[in-house]
Amino acid sequence: MAEAEHSEILVIGAGIIGVTAALALQSEGRKVRILDRAGVAAGTSVGNAGAFAYADVEPLATPGIMRKAPKWLLDPLGPLSLRPGYALQLSPWLLKFWRASRKDRYAAAVKAQSELMHLSQEAQERLIVQVSGEPLMRREGQMQLYEGAASYRASLPSWELRRRHGVNFDLFESPDAIAEIQPGVSRRFTHAGYTPEWMNTVDPAVWTHHVAEAFVARGGRIDTAEIRTLRAREQGVEVETDTGTLRAAKVVLAAGAWSRSLARALGDRIPLDTERGYNTTFPTASFDLRTHLTFSDHGFVVTRIGAGLRVGGAVELGGLDLPPNYRRAEILVEKTARFLSGFEPTGGTQWMGFRPSMPDSLPVISASPKSRDVIYAFGHGHLGLTQSAGTAQLVAALCAGRAPGIDLSPFRADRF
Repeated sequence: MAEAEHSEILVIGAGIIGVTAALALQSEGRKVRILDRAGVAAGTSVGNAGAFAYADVEPLATPGIMRKAPKWLLDPLGPLSLRPGYALQLSPWLLKFWRASRKDRYAAAVKAQSELMHLSQEAQERLIVQVSGEPLMRREGQMQLYEGAASYRASLPSWELRRRHGVNFDLFESPDAIAEIQPGVSRRFTHAGYTPEWMNTVDPAVWTHHVAEAFVARGGRIDTAEIRTLRAREQGVEVETDTGTLRAAKVVLAAGAWSRSLARALGDRIPLDTERGYNTTFPTASFDLRTHLTFSDHGFVVTRIGAGLRVGGAVELGGLDLPPNYRRAEILVEKTARFLSGFEPTGGTQWMGFRPSMPDSLPVISASPKSRDVIYAFGHGHLGLTQSAGTAQLVAALCAGRAPGIDLSPFRADRF
């Protein structure tokens, strides 16, 4: 691999965050190269639900969640579980998660998340136009389903929170009302919230490749390399790879769950961990899915991917190294067969991915405290696709040294 020019920006990571950030930098006249250990959309960006979830402004760390968490965490097949072999290693993250659930910190996180959502939604619409991407979008809304009045009533504060932050929605209080939007849902689901402005991509891998192709068509370069370490220099950054050492004026670190070790090489200890998610993708749709479905009481979604369906979700706290437990994916498919009339669970392909997650559910979007020439863009959890265009806009502002569109203090690398 040739020596990088000192004026070049290197983006580490070819997932949706990295390729969108690279395109944004390139659009401002910067020379940009992407490095990734496996190629475009080879990680979490290939297997997510494909949703632009701008309505999801509430972090996982909500007030009172620690009273519920022990029961969830001890169920190995529940919607939120902790692998026993990872419990000790995760304990510092869980302590920060508990602190983030305090009312004052929770309120600040909601405000920051909402601002990033609004920025990202506007930026995404501009990006769709820029890359002629409308054919890759589905604007079919999203329905969150609840079993019984008690579950529905418990959700109402979250819907009111969305209302205060500008999210449009309708609430349904009968199976018949649900069926008008989505026929075939079991009548055990008696209530729902519907967000009509919700948007999905037809396939997150296809969308990521589409953005990457736009970047390459405009003169960008994508190389495959294993990044071993980063070193800050008096001017610029040194990047050691398995094929040689590169120098760049700036580096954007957008390597998802693998960003923590590279940040640590610079001296930054960031509490980034993983929420492992499971799904099964069926190449043909046996159920006429008309909107993105979220089964709120069970922690998973059913969404259209290409001509088929994807069933996935839940959270498993288990780090990067433990083997997958695909029984979790099987449970979700079994539930879907009970919940959706006519759904046939045959011919599916299972997958497990690593969502890079911070204890307060807010990503890291900031310069490294150790080097102003390293810009961090990772830790988006479930919302990487959703917040990719907004993050790209903020990364471009940080690289240019201009004021960003929102207050970035909640996203600082050293906030913990």
